[in-house]
Amino acid sequence: MIDSLLRRLPRAVRPLDDPPAAAGDHDASDLDDLLPPTRAAAAVLVPLVNRSGSLSVLLTRRTDHLARHAGQVSFPGGRCEPADCDAVATALRETLEEVGIESALIEPFGYLDILETVSGYCVTPVVAWLDAAYKAHPDPHEVAEIFEVPLEFFLAPENLRRLRVEYRGRPREILEFAHVGPRIWGATATMLFNLVRRLEATT
Repeated sequence: MIDSLLRRLPRAVRPLDDPPAAAGDHDASDLDDLLPPTRAAAAVLVPLVNRSGSLSVLLTRRTDHLARHAGQVSFPGGRCEPADCDAVATALRETLEEVGIESALIEPFGYLDILETVSGYCVTPVVAWLDAAYKAHPDPHEVAEIFEVPLEFFLAPENLRRLRVEYRGRPREILEFAHVGPRIWGATATMLFNLVRRLEATT
C-alpha cells in the first residue's frame, strides 16, 4: 500500500504552481450564512512522514490557555504575514515557530482545497514530505503535544464520524475521526477528509 500512496499522493493534490484561488466544496461545510463577512488568510502544513514503509501524519495539540481553539488538534500553521510571499512560506514559517522544525527537512509538493472557518480564517493547506529524522522543539506557549497518526487510519471509512451540533441556533454537521488519543475533529478533520477524497479519486 505504501508504494501506491507514494505514487498517488503527488497526483492527488493541486501542484505548487497552481495554488487554489477559492474555497473548495468541502463535505460538511454548511457554513455559508455562518461565516464572518471577512476572513483572514492563513496556511497550515500537512506533514507526511515515511517511517520504514508506513506513512503517518504529524499533528499538534494546542495548549489549553489559548484564546482560540484551545486544546484542539491542528496542523502547524497560522495567519499569513505581509512578509510571506505565498501560502507555502506561511506554512513553513509557522511550522518553525510552533514546532521548531526547519524548512530544510520539509518538502512541500501540493495543496488541498482552501477551507473557510467559522473562526474567521481562509486556510490553505500545504501538503509536504517531512524527513523522518526531524526533531521537534514545540513552543510551550502554543503547542502542548506533537504526535503522529498513520495515514491508513484516516483512509479507513469506519474511522470517520459525522456529528450534528448546534451552532448559533442552527444545526450543522461536523466531521470527526474516531481516534483513541486526542480528539481529531472540525477543520482539521475536514482537511484530512479532503485529502482522503482526493486520494480515493486518484489511481
